[in-house]
Amino acid sequence: MKKLMIYGAAGYTGGMAAQHAASAGIDLLVAGRAQDRPALDALAERLGAETRVFSLDDADAIEQGLAGVAVLLNAAGPFAHTAGPLMAAAIRAGVHYLDFSAELGTYREALALDAQAIAAGVMLLPGSGGSVAMLGSLAGHAAARVGQARKISIALSVAGAMSRGSAISASQNIAPETLYLDAGELLARSPDEVRGFDFGEGLQSSFPVTLPDLLTIHRATGVPAIETFVHIGAGAFPAGDLERHPAGPSAEERAANRYRAAVEVTAADGKVARSVLDTVNGYTFTAMAAAEAARRVLAGEALPGFQTPAGLFGHGFAETIADTRIVDLD
Repeated sequence: MKKLMIYGAAGYTGGMAAQHAASAGIDLLVAGRAQDRPALDALAERLGAETRVFSLDDADAIEQGLAGVAVLLNAAGPFAHTAGPLMAAAIRAGVHYLDFSAELGTYREALALDAQAIAAGVMLLPGSGGSVAMLGSLAGHAAARVGQARKISIALSVAGAMSRGSAISASQNIAPETLYLDAGELLARSPDEVRGFDFGEGLQSSFPVTLPDLLTIHRATGVPAIETFVHIGAGAFPAGDLERHPAGPSAEERAANRYRAAVEVTAADGKVARSVLDTVNGYTFTAMAAAEAARRVLAGEALPGFQTPAGLFGHGFAETIADTRIVDLD
C-alpha cells in the first residue's frame, strides 16, 4: 500500500504539490470537499490520479475516505479547521499525516495526539513544507556549528504576494499574543521589539511573530530559548476582499521573488554563529518540499508520533529542495 492522498489538492499550493508528486511517479489520490469535485476531476485527469471527495464534518466519512492510503498530505487551510479531524482520522486509519501549516495551533494539536499516534504506529509531520522545513533546517545547521547552543534568533524574509488561501488563513489565525520560548516555556513579549536581520543584503527591520518554529526547532534541537521574526516585503499582504484575490502568484511572480532566512545561534560560552538561507519562492519550495517529504515517507522514512522535518530527515533537508543553499556568515 503506497498511495499518497493530497486533501485540498484543488487549492493553489495543494495543486502544485500534486503535480510534483505525480512527476515523481507517486501513486496519487487527489481529494477534497464535494464542491471541489469538478476541479479535482480535471486535476486527476491531467495527472493520471484518482479522485475522492468527503467532508471533514463526519469522522466516519474521513476514515472511509482514507481506505487504501499510506500517507495523507493535508493541503487544506486554514489548518485550524482541518488538521484536527484529519490527524485524528489518520491515527484511527493507520495513515501517516503530513501538512504544511504555519499555524501554531496545528502543532499543539499534534503534540496532544503524540501518545495516541505512537501507540498506533502513525507519524504526525506537520510543516513538511514551508517555513517550518526552511527554518528548521537553517536552525539545525547553525546550532551544529557551536558546542552547546543556548539561544536561537531566527527570521524569515517573505517576498512577493501571498496566495488567497494564505491570506485568509493569516487573517483568521492571528495569534492573540506574540510569543517566544525561554527555558522551554512559551512566554509573551511585546510585538514592538523590532530588530534587524541581515538576509544577505544588509540589515532589514524584522518584527517578532508567533511561529510554530518555536516548538519545532526546540523539539528538533533541544535549544531552550528561541525567538522568531518576520520581514515582509511591500505588497505581500493583499488589501480588500480576500475571497476575490487571485489564487496565488504566477510562475513568473514566484520566480522573481525568492525567500530568505537568517539565524543567530548563541552558545553557552557566548560565541555567536550566523547563517543565512536562500531559496526559491515560498510557494514553490512548499509544494516541492511537501511532495518530497511524502515520497520519502512512502519509501519508509517515518517514525511514530509527532515529528519535525529537520528532526526526521536531518537539517540538510531544505538544501535537497530546488535551488536552496545555506551560507555561513561567521
